[in-house]
Amino acid sequence: MPELPEVETVRRGLEPHLSGARLVRVIARRPDLRFPLPDGFVQRLTGARVESLSRRGKYILAPLDRDDTLIIHLGMTGRFVVEAGGPPQAPGEFALATPADPKHAHIVFETDGGAWLTYFDARRFGYMDLIPTATLELHPRFAAMGPEPLSPAFDAGRLARAFAGRRQGAKTLLLDQRVVAGLGNIYVCEALHHAKISPFKPAAEIGTRKLTALHGAITMVLEAAITAGGSTLRDYAAVDGAMGYFQHDFRVYGREGEPCPTPRCGGVIARTAQAGRSTFHCPVCQK
Repeated sequence: MPELPEVETVRRGLEPHLSGARLVRVIARRPDLRFPLPDGFVQRLTGARVESLSRRGKYILAPLDRDDTLIIHLGMTGRFVVEAGGPPQAPGEFALATPADPKHAHIVFETDGGAWLTYFDARRFGYMDLIPTATLELHPRFAAMGPEPLSPAFDAGRLARAFAGRRQGAKTLLLDQRVVAGLGNIYVCEALHHAKISPFKPAAEIGTRKLTALHGAITMVLEAAITAGGSTLRDYAAVDGAMGYFQHDFRVYGREGEPCPTPRCGGVIARTAQAGRSTFHCPVCQK
């Protein structure tokens, strides 16, 4: 599933074509994705102007001039292809180097600027919804969501308060979207390694100095990934189809059996199953 940097990469690629644009035509080729499309989906979107394009956690948000906000979750295989007068911009197509399969082209948006944005989703784990903008923050998808990790609301003090008295491992808590929004398996593994914290260490036992280092590591790995265009693991790429390169800089994720990159550590990267996910870490330098 795409994490914050991947979603932000897609958002930035869509923004020039959607922000401020009016949707002159909307086509829904099926009534559902992961969930049924909301009632009147096509009618409520056709003719609406997209006021801006933002992100909350792993969601792309498009507030409309009709007092609704279109929310988009990419799931595992959701992506957009943009046709705007030049070569099609096809997010994710670099992995198999084949055109997007038309049978998975489920939703199409045409803008007054002449752009066509087609949403493809082979597994249909993504979804779209329309939520009244005024009640967006109270919606069950967002009401309990933690702060954005790159916002001023998320600092070392906030992290310390979230970890205080908790016996869960550090990684488990960081994956909890109520603690911090948008983090996933890849970047949590990376941040914990940078901060030299064991993913299994009970959160309450992590001291102030380590928590400060962890906050800095989270910020660093996310900013680096966004700059690089996301991780591009599996079949994710920038919205223009260009391959990102952050995966070449992974310190631990996917590097089981390789030497730990920490200078003078001498450890070997291990992979351990944790809550049904693969945790990559160095048993020597991560304490």
